[in-house]
Amino acid sequence: MHYSEDPNKQYHIQVGKGEVGRYVILPGDPKRCAKIAKYFDEPRLVADSREFVTYTGYLDGEMVSVTSTGIGGPSASIAMEELVKCGADTFIRVGTCGGMQLKVESGDLVIASGAIRMEGTSREYAPIEFPAVADVGIVNALAEAADALGKRHHVGVVQCKDSFYGQHEPEIMPVSYELLNKWEAWKRLGCLASEMESAALFVVASALGVRAGSVFLVVANQEREKEGLPNPVVHDTDLAIRTGIEAIRRLIRREN
Repeated sequence: MHYSEDPNKQYHIQVGKGEVGRYVILPGDPKRCAKIAKYFDEPRLVADSREFVTYTGYLDGEMVSVTSTGIGGPSASIAMEELVKCGADTFIRVGTCGGMQLKVESGDLVIASGAIRMEGTSREYAPIEFPAVADVGIVNALAEAADALGKRHHVGVVQCKDSFYGQHEPEIMPVSYELLNKWEAWKRLGCLASEMESAALFVVASALGVRAGSVFLVVANQEREKEGLPNPVVHDTDLAIRTGIEAIRRLIRREN
């Protein structure tokens, strides 16, 4: 069933076939889309619907796009589903995260090789035993891009949750016993950071037969705060954006 008033447009993102490139950057915040599109040649606004803002332009002659997903797995999965129907097949999430290991400092980048599925969306695509894993080609392109930009970065597993405040104030939640114990387990297993979308995106990408990866700015690290270590709050996502842009350029050169 097609719900959109315009049969040529996807219901939620209001984008049609041919209006996006195969390579798409996925920020959460709609306001970040214009900032990212400034790195494109000939950027144009394609759609602005709900939390989904889409711009399309070119990088090195290849059509590319940026679409915001809002917060969390449900809306991120909707964006990916509908973008795939419009012709996209390669996705890089550019966003923010909170560090978990003491070595992961504010202002660093984290590149996700996989994600802990402590969220609900991915369970409606795959059994919990199926791993949420990033595309290795995208992971490598992001790591190479960060190296080329001289940006300190970490590659590894991230934790994905549905409740922002369940992470930051777990002790006040009725299920504090579970949240606190699992957080300790993730730390012991070397989990680098916590965020909210990658697990869903990686599993949905597997289900749809497309590619996905993620790069994050570390805004702060609550574990460093607990230890009395320096922990400034950093909000400038430009280096994460530039890393995503450079990674797409590298993929374009390899694949075209």
